[in-house]
Amino acid sequence: MSCRYSFNPFFKTKPDWSGPFFSFLEDNDILDFHKALPNYKPTPLHRLIKLARILGISELYIKDEAHRFDVKAFKPLGASYAIYRFLKKEWAKRFASEFDFNSFKDKKKIEKLGRFTFCAASDGNHGKAVAWTARQLGQKAVIYMPRGTVKARIDSIESEGSRVFVINGTYDDCVKRVSYEVRKNRWVEVADTAYKGYTKIPSWILNGYTTIFREMEETININDNINVDYVFLQAGVGAFAAAGASYYVRKYLEKRPALICIEPQEAAGFLDSIEFGRGQPIAAKGKMETIMAGLNCGIPSLVAWPILKDSINLFIAISDNYAEDAMAEYFKEGIIAGESGASGLAGLIALLKDKNLKHAKNKLKITKKSRVLVINTEKDTDPENYRRIISKMGLK
Repeated sequence: MSCRYSFNPFFKTKPDWSGPFFSFLEDNDILDFHKALPNYKPTPLHRLIKLARILGISELYIKDEAHRFDVKAFKPLGASYAIYRFLKKEWAKRFASEFDFNSFKDKKKIEKLGRFTFCAASDGNHGKAVAWTARQLGQKAVIYMPRGTVKARIDSIESEGSRVFVINGTYDDCVKRVSYEVRKNRWVEVADTAYKGYTKIPSWILNGYTTIFREMEETININDNINVDYVFLQAGVGAFAAAGASYYVRKYLEKRPALICIEPQEAAGFLDSIEFGRGQPIAAKGKMETIMAGLNCGIPSLVAWPILKDSINLFIAISDNYAEDAMAEYFKEGIIAGESGASGLAGLIALLKDKNLKHAKNKLKITKKSRVLVINTEKDTDPENYRRIISKMGLK
């Protein structure tokens, strides 16, 4: 299936994100919190000179989240920060003393708060991150996953000591199931998607992901002198893409790089909302069938939607073959990227090579002088499929 795109008719050069709804964007303790976690270190930023030359651009930078903690993906940044903020809030309700970064690592303080069961819907990486964080704290986690979830992703979550339930439905069905289960069992929902009546924790998760971009402030995200022209941001429910978009808008305003949102063709909730939603988020119109499992989400997050609606220049839906092409290109560079992790680079490759995107490329004015940033958001979270794809591409 061919790719499709839409320039954003709702784009704003200077979005107005004042008011209570956007107040979470003022949080400024995020990177400091992550730096206080055991085994924290910034993920690498690669400059791929050879691939940039092949693609016909000046610079290609890859922020490689495959090395984030021991989870193979960027997701722990969101889950850990959200659970920290939840516990901080719970502590403030009961005790007069402070709950800070060190408190998060203080077993006695956590025990004083009591036992929690954190529950989430996930295609894989978010569930792993919630389970990983719960284990660090000696707490429980229960994860609901959609039909078709591969065994490797289930096993990975269960290895953190968490329970996994696979339901006969989609990711969005899992979100509904979790909402029911947390009310029934008095669990704590840790969802990375926001829906009506549930926005606080998703906003903290979104904020957690901004650490990815803050870590580049000594390299390419320099004050008043950003060193990239285009940033490709993949979207499932949209929290990661909104984290990147909010970072660049707030830091650079009208001087920010062009922001391009990438989704799977069959799960393009944001593109479909832009094209058919008349300014409102709607469910994706596709069949929800894609190898990019981490992006196989149909309904945009209500926290991410207004941010992306205001700030994304171009929305692109790509076919799976471009994800495979990107995985292969990463492999040649010694970088392991899963299907969703490679989707940012896949979007760039599609934009430069797909005939259906030629007009979009020309309108964006991508040339041999262009500088591009993409993020590899995950490693080989489905090792069997990763090996199959790499072998199919003639690589070893």
